Amino acid sequence: MTSLSKRVPVPKNGVDYRNKIVLAPMVRSGELPSRLLALKYGADLVWGPETVDKSMIGTTRRFNPITSTVDFTRLPSNSSRVPPPIQRESVIYRLHPAREGRQLIFQIGTSSPTHAVKAAKLVAADVAGIDVNAGCPKPFSTSGGMGAALLQTPELLATILTALVKEVGEVYDIGISVKIRLLETSEKTEALVRRLCQTGITGLTVHCRTTPMRPRERAIRDQLRMIADVCRDEGVACLMNGDVKNKDEARQLAEEYGTDGAMIATAAESNSSCFRTAEEGGLLPWREVVTEYLKTALEVDNKFGNTKFLLSQLVPGKEQENRKIVGMRNYVDACAGLELPELHDLATEVDGRLGITVQQREEGLAAVKKAKLNRSAQAAAGKMGRERKIDASAKSPLSERRVATATATVSTTPSAMAA
Repeated sequence: MTSLSKRVPVPKNGVDYRNKIVLAPMVRSGELPSRLLALKYGADLVWGPETVDKSMIGTTRRFNPITSTVDFTRLPSNSSRVPPPIQRESVIYRLHPAREGRQLIFQIGTSSPTHAVKAAKLVAADVAGIDVNAGCPKPFSTSGGMGAALLQTPELLATILTALVKEVGEVYDIGISVKIRLLETSEKTEALVRRLCQTGITGLTVHCRTTPMRPRERAIRDQLRMIADVCRDEGVACLMNGDVKNKDEARQLAEEYGTDGAMIATAAESNSSCFRTAEEGGLLPWREVVTEYLKTALEVDNKFGNTKFLLSQLVPGKEQENRKIVGMRNYVDACAGLELPELHDLATEVDGRLGITVQQREEGLAAVKKAKLNRSAQAAAGKMGRERKIDASAKSPLSERRVATATATVSTTPSAMAA
């Protein structure tokens, strides 16, 4: 890792990315329990998952006394489905001030300077930095002009970063950074990096793949030293990302290519103890990591769906416990399937708070089924009413149906009188 002579000042509430091995931002795998576990095993900093600006705007910041977390919540939208009997606020973002606050970088998905600033201000006082995602190649991000799509609009990206530096970084005394991917040529990448470094950012991370490349394709590092040199010239910390397996390898690669540190992504998803050095004992057995992960997830009331996904990544596919995960409905099931009776009581409490005990699930399903039936009945009644209205309007006027509209006249002919 390098030592720079020229450096963009690190704000007093921010953190220097230099000489750091960090957890990369990952959807699902970057939620609170995963971050806390990475820190426990030796990560220097942790990035949260990309959070879209519009999803944060309108949230309410709440301190949760049960979990000691700060939760950003909002009521869910049920416009397209039957609402549950009890409306629970959705947790959009959860962080733990005491256990990660000054080591947490909030990554934002955005394509608007205005929205970026508005969303970042909500969380700025609780984190050590704001990072802009300009590297995600997935359609949910690029279709909105976010993520890797920003690489094709470099001036917009620079405008977003400048706005964040001026209106968030300088106000809250935290650093602003960006994560990018490689462009088609080294010349284009160099021009982009120089432009971004001039916005006032304190850090830049490069994922050593181009936008079309997928994780299964080997990372390419041909441009990495050039990027590190440009960042050094501008005084901006540079991190590398892509195919980094553990902390020891991260340090070796940073030294080889002249970067200031590195991110670990998929390796941490499979075993969070990859942040332990060989001197510290290296990777721990999966059972030990899974036990610690489940305990941590329970401590912070993590959404069970997210916990279930991470368990499927942490438990090796060849193990019989992995096959049990698909049938797990709640934390009590998880403790039973993973043979962790010592966590059963805590699991029962958490299931109750989350509304996912067997009884609560059955009651919820029954209520939803009843609501669907009521909605179907209302829809059917409405349809019948419309059909009657249409049928009535389709009938011909009485005069057209040859029905007399006047009273019958009495005949005055002689024969009639005679009769």
